[in-house]
Amino acid sequence: MFGFAEMHRRWQIAGWGVLGALVIAGLVATLPPAPAVAQEEEKAAEAPAAEPVAPPANQPEQPAPRRQSMLGWIWRALGIRYTTAFFTLSFVFVAVLVMNLLAIRQDAICPQHLAEAFEANLNEKKFQEAFDLAKADESMLGQMLAAGMENLQNGYAKAIEAMGQVGEDENLRLEQRLSYISLIGTISPMVGLLGTVDGMVQSFQVIALAGTTPKASELAEGISMALITTLIGLTLAIPAIIAFNLLKNRLTRLVLEVGLQADELMSRFENVGKK
Repeated sequence: MFGFAEMHRRWQIAGWGVLGALVIAGLVATLPPAPAVAQEEEKAAEAPAAEPVAPPANQPEQPAPRRQSMLGWIWRALGIRYTTAFFTLSFVFVAVLVMNLLAIRQDAICPQHLAEAFEANLNEKKFQEAFDLAKADESMLGQMLAAGMENLQNGYAKAIEAMGQVGEDENLRLEQRLSYISLIGTISPMVGLLGTVDGMVQSFQVIALAGTTPKASELAEGISMALITTLIGLTLAIPAIIAFNLLKNRLTRLVLEVGLQADELMSRFENVGKK
């Protein structure tokens, strides 16, 4: 009897121990989580909210920006009027520049071979051959020497005067041809300034007629015209002014040289007409 009662008591103690362990486990499960665990759970809960929200189905898609070449943009900014004007000025500038480069040369104004051949004929007393050689040459030196020899019969002073007159005429002709480059250098920025004013007027007209805030693209058309016309005008004017001044200085130097050369060659006739 004693053994059975003791065993029964032990089974009751073990049962109450298991029941107490179960109760403690349940209480632990109902307790709030630790702070670190709570923070991780909150981050996990907020993660879906951070995902980007898809745009509504009825929202129109933004058009892709239109790409345009630089030449096309310049053509559109200038328009047919200013494109034609600047193209004409560019063509005339190149033509006049090439023409002046060919005219203002050492061989075209004061050729050294003519001076040497003319002097050689004078040394050999071949005056007619020297005159024919100078007359056939189209350079300034040739025309001056021919005019001087033609007037030798009127005296050396008349010959020098005739040479000076021919030199002044030739110099005036070359300067008039050279002045076209200066004219292009003056006109080009004026055309650019006209385009600047025209473009700004168009932009202010858009602002005045818009009623509300005007579109930036509409204002950009007038501003583009204003800036591009000024840029093209200055791009033409700067080389034209530089070329004019360089060629002007070169012409002055060559005219001075041809005058000294002609006087030196004709100096041997200084006693002609003196008694």
